[in-house]
Order: sequence, then C-alpha cells, then structure tokens
Amino acid sequence: MVHVLVVVLVLISAPFLPEGLTAQQAGAVAGAPEASDLGFQLGSNYPNPFNPDTRIPFDLSESAFVEGRPVNVTIRIYDILRQYVASPTALSHPAGDGTPVIELEYTAPGRYEAYWDGRNRSGLFVRFGVYILELTVNGRSQNRRIFAGG
Repeated sequence: MVHVLVVVLVLISAPFLPEGLTAQQAGAVAGAPEASDLGFQLGSNYPNPFNPDTRIPFDLSESAFVEGRPVNVTIRIYDILRQYVASPTALSHPAGDGTPVIELEYTAPGRYEAYWDGRNRSGLFVRFGVYILELTVNGRSQNRRIFAGG
C-alpha cells in the first residue's frame, strides 16, 4: 500500500517538480553537472522513503577546495512548491553533531553526512509526500527528490 501511495504522489507531483526533474529519475536532476565538474556530489538519502528521519550523504572532492580554502555547505529541504521546510544537521562535524548545515564550513575533502529528523521549522513532522533536497556548495547546487512515507 505504501509503495502505491508513493507512486501516486510522484505522478501527481511531477508537474510541480523543478524543471528537468521527472518521475522516472532516481532522484537526481536531469542534466545536472557531474561531481567532477562541481567538486561535490549529493548522494541518495537513506532510508528513502523515510519515516520519520533520514540521513543525507554527500561527497566533497579536492577540486571544491580552491587554493586550499574551506567550502561553505548548505542543505535545505523544500516541499514540491519550493517552499522552505527545514535544514538538516551535521553529523561528525568539528562544530558538533546537531549543527545546522547552513553556510557550514568544511575544511577537508571526504564523505560527510547530514541528518534530518523529518520535522519542519515549526517542529512538526512533515506529511507523507515528495520533498526536494538541495545541497549547495560554494554557491553551486544539486537537487534530489526524497520521499516521506511509510
């Protein structure tokens, strides 16, 4: 039943997704630059669908660190109407677990994770449905669809 609900939600929400994002894709934006072009890569959140929480992996490559300077990372969650819902928190970051990933500095390349408890800015759990996960590194972004469900 949950899988049917997710499929129906994807089909219904497809017209509202950002341009280039289709229901057939596994979550990545069509035509999005490769990690080697950007210096970072947004991984697939897990579990997906999630209920109530999820982890969000991302990779920062050496090329993101221009002249050895730290990179600024922001992760935001939007609903299908592109309304801001929440920002996940960092895991294993020098600033401490639970630090919001909003203009957060990372000083070294590697694989990192963020955590979202499935709550919106008001502290309420989000409804079942499709959400857009956006990773921004040094002003450049990648998006991925994620699903709140059973």
